[in-house]
Amino acid sequence: MSQPHSISRRDFLVASAALLAGGCATPSDQATPDTEAIIDIHQHTNYHGRTDAELVAHQRKMGVSKTVLLPAGRFYGLDANCGGNRTVVDLARAYPREFVFFANEVADLPEARAEIEKYLKEGGIGIGEQKFKVECDSTHLEALAELAQHHRVPVLLHFQHGAYNTSFARFHRILERFPTVNFIGHAQTWWGNIDQHHDQPVMYPKGKVTPGGLTDRLLRDYPNMYGDLSAGSGLNALLRDEDHTRAFLERHQNKLLYGSDCADRVGEGPQCQGAQTLAAIRRLAASKAIERKILYGNAARLLKLK
Repeated sequence: MSQPHSISRRDFLVASAALLAGGCATPSDQATPDTEAIIDIHQHTNYHGRTDAELVAHQRKMGVSKTVLLPAGRFYGLDANCGGNRTVVDLARAYPREFVFFANEVADLPEARAEIEKYLKEGGIGIGEQKFKVECDSTHLEALAELAQHHRVPVLLHFQHGAYNTSFARFHRILERFPTVNFIGHAQTWWGNIDQHHDQPVMYPKGKVTPGGLTDRLLRDYPNMYGDLSAGSGLNALLRDEDHTRAFLERHQNKLLYGSDCADRVGEGPQCQGAQTLAAIRRLAASKAIERKILYGNAARLLKLK
């Protein structure tokens, strides 16, 4: 595992100021804090209007070594005005040491497969974020799974009851039909179902967790199922019952991936969701080895990153 380069505080502040002013540093000018390597598997371009310069500065402030950019399809912008395939390709090419990208398209469009394949061939290392109004075991998802199988890349899915990739209880059918394709679960319904007694319409449940929920079982029973800890849903799952979380992180230490999925422009403190998630993982992981797997090792292995 390569270690980040050290940089003086003065140099970091100068680089960040240039980015926020709209300047564009070259890859060799990147400012990486003197911390252990972190892979963030979930970020977006143009997230609620955030500029590329602000995104780069945000990720550096959090100490992220490598960021996976997840594009929107041609419609909807993932409900956050996020940028599409070309935007993530352009940013990753401008900063190749800091960013990689997935490919995406609205799942039920006839041209979805061709559009995604085009950007996989340009260097995409996965498919997603799939956040569209289809059933999670639909023929549309099967077609994307076949494409992922052909290109040997994972698929990242946003599960949200009544909205996106619905009928979550049937997702095991896809896992069983495509055992060589790795799937990454994310969002409200994915994280609500760590609890055996989850009320499906509730997006951000509170209180104690009874182990053995559907998500818990999918992570346990299917080698090709992984969990993305990003967003308010992931942070809520970490914080709602910390005794459960400690055991959950230990139980699924080889299946969990750090992601931020935050749209702020700061990169630190209580206003930054990604920074809060980092702090929670560091505090609640039972060992340094488990922490390093979740923050770096699992994503490096799954996505073949260094």
